[in-house]
Amino acid sequence: MAFDFWRLGTHVLFGLTFRGRAMLLELYDFGLETRTLHLVVGLVLGLVFGIAAQISRFCLRRAVAGDVDERGSAGAVWLTGLATAILGFAAASAFGVVDLGDHRFLSTELPIAALVLGGLAFGIGMVLTRGCVSRLTVLSATGNLRAAVVLLAFAVTAHAALKGVLAPVRTTIGSVTIDAPFAAFLASPTGLVALLLAVSAAAAYLALRTSPGALNLALGAVVGLVAIGGWMATSVLFFDEFEPLTVQTAAFTLPWSDTLFWVIASTAIPAGFGVGFIGGVLTGSFLSAASRGELRLQTFESGPQTLRYVAGGALMGLGGVLAGGCTIGAGISGVATGSLAALIALAAIAAGGWIAGGALSVTRPAATTA
Repeated sequence: MAFDFWRLGTHVLFGLTFRGRAMLLELYDFGLETRTLHLVVGLVLGLVFGIAAQISRFCLRRAVAGDVDERGSAGAVWLTGLATAILGFAAASAFGVVDLGDHRFLSTELPIAALVLGGLAFGIGMVLTRGCVSRLTVLSATGNLRAAVVLLAFAVTAHAALKGVLAPVRTTIGSVTIDAPFAAFLASPTGLVALLLAVSAAAAYLALRTSPGALNLALGAVVGLVAIGGWMATSVLFFDEFEPLTVQTAAFTLPWSDTLFWVIASTAIPAGFGVGFIGGVLTGSFLSAASRGELRLQTFESGPQTLRYVAGGALMGLGGVLAGGCTIGAGISGVATGSLAALIALAAIAAGGWIAGGALSVTRPAATTA
């Protein structure tokens, strides 16, 4: 059927007071299954993410353990994305176009051991591989074979921790919990404002000191908006109460696990948001790099380097599952919700990266950029 896109946009922008779920599915017959709609949304958001991340080199690892002269500018771009996501989620919540319900990010029962140990493992892994999973996904699309190998190790380990031989490790560590007095800063206007001001102030300070460029800062904000777009689309705009699917947004741990499983058994496992998102990121990154003349084949330089990168990928796979996400899934998308669990995971990831970066800087020669 032919859609009136002006009317569709009007409903999204000005009809936000519709607090019921499945808003657009109640108004329009898209002629597609809900899962297919999520796949398409994931593909579009991933495409935007891939382009923005490829140009801006969006990566937390660069901010906490990158070359000294790039940490400030990388941190400014990353924190701009986070501040945008926090503000965007708060606005979307106020207008009723995001509803996480009983999502794990909003639970007061915190798997504290998993959050801390998983975050530390992920942070160490991203330093060993010289890139967080989102950055490596972007790089793999530009011809970086090191990144592709790391992603394979990451996806296999993550899937093993979710549904395979490492699942007992996940459940055992995850059983150590504490009860938090609150689940998210969004529960308190004061807490939300304090979180937003702290992140915004840090981003502004680093931006003024290092001048990362208006384009990079804008693209960092685009990454933050992608995360909010995913929350909105899967939790409200394209949520079907008769065919409920998992609420998802920009992330890489579960999506890469799902993508691996789908590639192996696509006739039995339908593709959803995560598969679409990964496909979009790869496509957007490739197109961006091709248009900028930045496609280049790169591979490992030695056996020890290969082992280090594979070990780092495995650490990120296990750590991402334990921590409930990566630097994007827990960091940008999770912290945007004000989630205390996501904040703990992000802090542990940053700490792991900082510790590993300091340790490796003492023992290794100048490394090749991932």
